[in-house]
Amino acid sequence: MAAKKNNQTNTVKDINYYKKKFWRIFAYSLLGVLAFFLFASWGFFGSMPSFEDLENPDSNLATEIISSDGVVLGKYFKTNRSQLKYSDLPKSLVEALVATEDARFYEHSGIDGRGTLRAVFSLGTNGGASTLTQQLAKQLFHGEGSKFLPFRIVQKIKEWIIAIRLERQYTKNEILAMYCNVYDFGNYSVGVSSAAQTYFSKDPKDLTMDESAILVGMFKNSGLYNPVRNPEGVKNRRNVVLAQMAKAKMISNAEKERLQALPIALKFKLESHREGTATYFREYLRDYMKKWVTENKKPDGTEYDIYKDGLRIYTTIDSRMQQYAEEAVSEHMKNLQQQFFIEMKTNKNAPFVNITQQETDRIMMQAMKNSVRWAQMKDADKSEDDIIASFKVKTKMRVFTWKGERDTTMTPLDSIRYYKHFLQSGLMAMEPQTGNIKAWVGGINYKYFQYDHVGQGARQVGSTFKPFVYATAIEELNMSPCDSILDGPFMIHKGRHHVTEDWEPRNSDNRYRGMVTLKQGLANSINTVSAKLIDRTGPEAVVDLTRKLGVKTEIPVQPSIALGAVDITVEDMVAAYSTFANQGVYVKPQFLSRIENKSGEVIYEPIPESHDVLNKDIAFAVIKLLEGVTETGSGARLRTQGGGSGDNRWTGYPYMFKNPIAGKTGTTQNQSDGWFMGMVPNLVTGVWVGCEDRSARFKSLTYGQGATAALPVWAYFMKLCYKDESLQISKSEFERPANLSIKVDCYQRPAVVKDTTQTEQNTDEFEL
Repeated sequence: MAAKKNNQTNTVKDINYYKKKFWRIFAYSLLGVLAFFLFASWGFFGSMPSFEDLENPDSNLATEIISSDGVVLGKYFKTNRSQLKYSDLPKSLVEALVATEDARFYEHSGIDGRGTLRAVFSLGTNGGASTLTQQLAKQLFHGEGSKFLPFRIVQKIKEWIIAIRLERQYTKNEILAMYCNVYDFGNYSVGVSSAAQTYFSKDPKDLTMDESAILVGMFKNSGLYNPVRNPEGVKNRRNVVLAQMAKAKMISNAEKERLQALPIALKFKLESHREGTATYFREYLRDYMKKWVTENKKPDGTEYDIYKDGLRIYTTIDSRMQQYAEEAVSEHMKNLQQQFFIEMKTNKNAPFVNITQQETDRIMMQAMKNSVRWAQMKDADKSEDDIIASFKVKTKMRVFTWKGERDTTMTPLDSIRYYKHFLQSGLMAMEPQTGNIKAWVGGINYKYFQYDHVGQGARQVGSTFKPFVYATAIEELNMSPCDSILDGPFMIHKGRHHVTEDWEPRNSDNRYRGMVTLKQGLANSINTVSAKLIDRTGPEAVVDLTRKLGVKTEIPVQPSIALGAVDITVEDMVAAYSTFANQGVYVKPQFLSRIENKSGEVIYEPIPESHDVLNKDIAFAVIKLLEGVTETGSGARLRTQGGGSGDNRWTGYPYMFKNPIAGKTGTTQNQSDGWFMGMVPNLVTGVWVGCEDRSARFKSLTYGQGATAALPVWAYFMKLCYKDESLQISKSEFERPANLSIKVDCYQRPAVVKDTTQTEQNTDEFEL
């Protein structure tokens, strides 16, 4: 009996022993887990985000450039990521995301206990356990998971801790928005906003149900489910998302089946710095921002980073007018380019005209030294002879054509000569009353031609300079558009007005018209009239006025400037002409409205700059002079439909404008530069056309003059602007000053004189 009792005691002892051991192990394990979580939260296993980090996660946001009508023109980014609010997300995308990625998202507090247990017991074979909040934690503070199991366990615990903190810090809607803002969709698109633009060329709010399902499907693996590379796989994944939505009763089965039958329809457009809308303006703005960030610091004293701080730059550019301007330049330049190629077929030194071989070699050598190839080979310590030799070796390359990019084989030297053939253009449109720049086209294709012919390139302005001379004469000599002057041979002798030798200007048509009014002189761009006026005022007065009109380039104090021997940018010319349309008040061109930080706080607003230049009467008198150009002068084709020399290259002709237009054509020596400055009361637009090198040009005035080369761009642009009534471009008369003191109406309706010797019924009338 004693033995049996002892056995029972041992059994009881063994049970109690194991119970105690179990609870001891359980307690130690629980304490260990708690300690593990505690140490992890304290950062013992790697840094954890602070409260400040959670409040302001480093989301590496692209800076957006926004037009005056609310369209994103482009972005500055290293990572193409844009910030969206929950209210910006389409309902279909939110529902698809929750149904597919985290069905109990609105029920848990960062960790889905049921999903975690399911994943543990199935060893991950029956779906993962990561909630949307955990995935956000991973994206923001963690990155890809480690392949080494112990490290992965540590990372998973850190995800849980961060997820719980995020749930405490943010609402569910904010978490959803943040997750949609940080996911990388490939093709340089981070976040739903960038992805919607890249794959469908639309804003997120405009996404359809199936497009939302495509993007949500990419959340699983954007590399695998990339709609450009794997459309079949993307369609299958999209259909899974739609099935999940139907399962969650978010859509009906009939709707699911209808959407699943749709093909994958993309409107893919890779967002890059060198393509898209307003490329030249965006680059001009980028250079401006480089200086701006050094002068406008953050509250903590550090500099803003336009590539990651998510600034929103609101510009004065109107996206519609920018589109019309780019279309006008493109349509006319490819039309005019055909003529240029035709002319160059018989030119052995094309595209250069009437220059020596020595001058040609100089131009080509300079172009080689400015090329990327030269710089790269120089960095590789290649000799100059080796570098030059490499330019003569044929190589495969992709070149620009007006019919699209083309793969070809040619030597780099030949490619330089090929690109020298292309005519370039610069266009800027501005509101004269505000100085707001509405459109900016710096060239024909930024990807291949980076030089900006609006703000960067100053070119000879030809006869478009003459209104400055006329304005000076009206102000200094109290002249009016109706005053007469003799168009005849004229000479300024050596010594007068700093002239170093006798200067005898001649008219472009080599003929003289006798007595003409100032209005006729400008309308027909008569050189002798401009020369006589500057002789009377002196070149100093003209230079002074031009300075007040905002022209920044150096102007020689010589009478020859009256004929346009002056280099000025399109930007400065538009601002100067705008002064006439703005009743004599110069307003500095403005391209910024404001800059906001990523939180929407305004951190910069420019202060408009303006000053009086001319009184209202003089400014209006110049406007009336310029109206004569489009009524009877070199710009009269804006109102006709009869055609003429070179009319097959007048893109968009006939124009048939009936509203008042003040304008001036300009053509420089040897047709190297063609200009047209056109004004209506609330929009001033300047257009320049020419080749990169002045020795590459048309052989005759037929196609090289401003009226053929540049005016059609303005006319095409304005026709598109007028067609879009939402732009409200004026067709009214320019505002006439009250009590105008200068005679501007040179032609009056002839008076009717009655013969008082006859009865009223038999009155004979005649005109004086």
